[in-house]
Amino acid sequence: MSTGGRDRPRVAFYAPMKPPDHPVPSGDRQIARGFMAALDRAGFHVDLACRFRAWEGRGDIARQRRLDRAGRWLADRLADRMAARPEVERPRLWFTYHLYHKAPDWLGPAVATRLGIPYVVAEASRALKQANGPWARGFAAADTALRRADRVFALTARGARGLVPVLGESGAGRLERLAPFLADPALGDPAPVDRATARARWAAALDLDPAAPWLVSVAMMRPGDKLASYRLLGEALRRVAGRSWTLIVAGDGPARAEVAAALAGLPVAWAGALAPDALRRLYGAGDLFVWPGLREGYGMVYLEAQACGLPVVACDSGGVADVVADGIGGRLVPEGDADALAGAVAALLNDAAARAALSEGGRARVRACHGLDAAADTLGRTLRGLASSTNTNKPMPLMIHGSRSKVHDGDLA
Repeated sequence: MSTGGRDRPRVAFYAPMKPPDHPVPSGDRQIARGFMAALDRAGFHVDLACRFRAWEGRGDIARQRRLDRAGRWLADRLADRMAARPEVERPRLWFTYHLYHKAPDWLGPAVATRLGIPYVVAEASRALKQANGPWARGFAAADTALRRADRVFALTARGARGLVPVLGESGAGRLERLAPFLADPALGDPAPVDRATARARWAAALDLDPAAPWLVSVAMMRPGDKLASYRLLGEALRRVAGRSWTLIVAGDGPARAEVAAALAGLPVAWAGALAPDALRRLYGAGDLFVWPGLREGYGMVYLEAQACGLPVVACDSGGVADVVADGIGGRLVPEGDADALAGAVAALLNDAAARAALSEGGRARVRACHGLDAAADTLGRTLRGLASSTNTNKPMPLMIHGSRSKVHDGDLA
């Protein structure tokens, strides 16, 4: 996978958790694709460097060792392959999206050092409790990559604060803020949805009353924070169950039965997993987007909803405040507070004028601050100078040769 033309600086792109062309849809895959699109728009030629998945989610130390060895072997082979290219076809910058203790970057630092090019990281995270736990090897590797990085992009204020200890005071100049963004221009500034038509179609499809207020939630159904958010949602909405409304839930996943139990007894319509066009029509047909978002990194769905003019009610948790400005595109309440969540929903259901103001405010803010153009501008301003200062001398030798460990050429893009 590559984008752009041959006359633009080449960027080797890598996502250790999940490659951007992985067949299973996910938010991580979507954001990785967004970064590739933003880099392309910023004037770079983007090549997918490798499809190797470094992710290990069970805390299996033996498997982590194998991934470590495989990654080092791949780094060696990949560096050899890139170094053998004509100079004009070599990458001038390595860009890794999303590394952390469960998905460290075994490739980028070694390849960048071999080729004498800058190494850049976007959306890294650190959980100090993992420094001596079952993912200690991955935690240490992620920290090593961050210390090597020439630039580190943080997408949230919380994420930036978490990176300061490993980057140190001397590394403050390497840390850059980049606002979360919607990669699809059609979502960053979508065409208005014909609300009456959209409501009529959803009413027919889900047997809904088009005259009643519709609350919308969009989230995967999986254990952990997502299930905890569904449970808090059910707890809050039971406090406003005495009035007319319907909750439309879009999403699916392995915790589907637990989610159904959390929302049992409430007026819920299950829309299932939706394609982007159908999701945009649902946003346009709804009255409020209600999703607690406990410990969300930031939540792409909040940007999507606001872009389509749907006001948000959420908890001030994780990085949600980086994408929802309280009083502009929605209402934020204290994390885990079911009473406050219910109160915000009830207040906005009673105030159509407030909903309309939040609709316009959120739409304008996403268009100005969270679109592909804004991301491309930040990336371009930060990275053009780095790419132009690349060492064009003969690449250095790299002696990593290790076990192949069931790695195949297909892992190399």
